[in-house]
Order: sequence, then structure tokens, then C-alpha cells
Amino acid sequence: MRKGEALISNKIRALRFQHDEMTQQMLADRVGVTRQTVNAIEGNKYSPSLEVAFRIARVFCVPLEQVFQYAGSGDPCA
Repeated sequence: MRKGEALISNKIRALRFQHDEMTQQMLADRVGVTRQTVNAIEGNKYSPSLEVAFRIARVFCVPLEQVFQYAGSGDPCA
């Protein structure tokens, strides 16, 4: 992993298109944030709060880990 690379990635764009091509504005309205916030999260420029992350997953009716992935180093539980 390179310096400055996001540790948390997401599949928001794919999920939006799987849900009747939902716009960023539509998702933002349902989650209670601005379209700019959705754009920044989707573009991996900003990591959402845990509450916002759960709200996004709830909109798509999927578990949190289907929306967000953590690319940290190694598995400390192994």
C-alpha cells in the first residue's frame, strides 16, 4: 500500500447502479448528508462516520462489509 492510499474502499457506485441507477443526490437524501459528501465517500477521498456507513448499507439492504472494505495490513486475528 502506497503512502496516501485509502485504507477503506467501497462499492457505493456499483450499488447505486444496481438500485435503479440511484443518483448521488438520491442516496444523500436518504442518508441525510449532502451530495458532495456522498461524492467524497464514493471517491475514497473521505471515510464516513460509522453511523453514516451503517445508514448507507441500510439504504441498499446489505451488510456493512458489502459496501465498505478495509485494506489494512495483515490479519491480527490469524
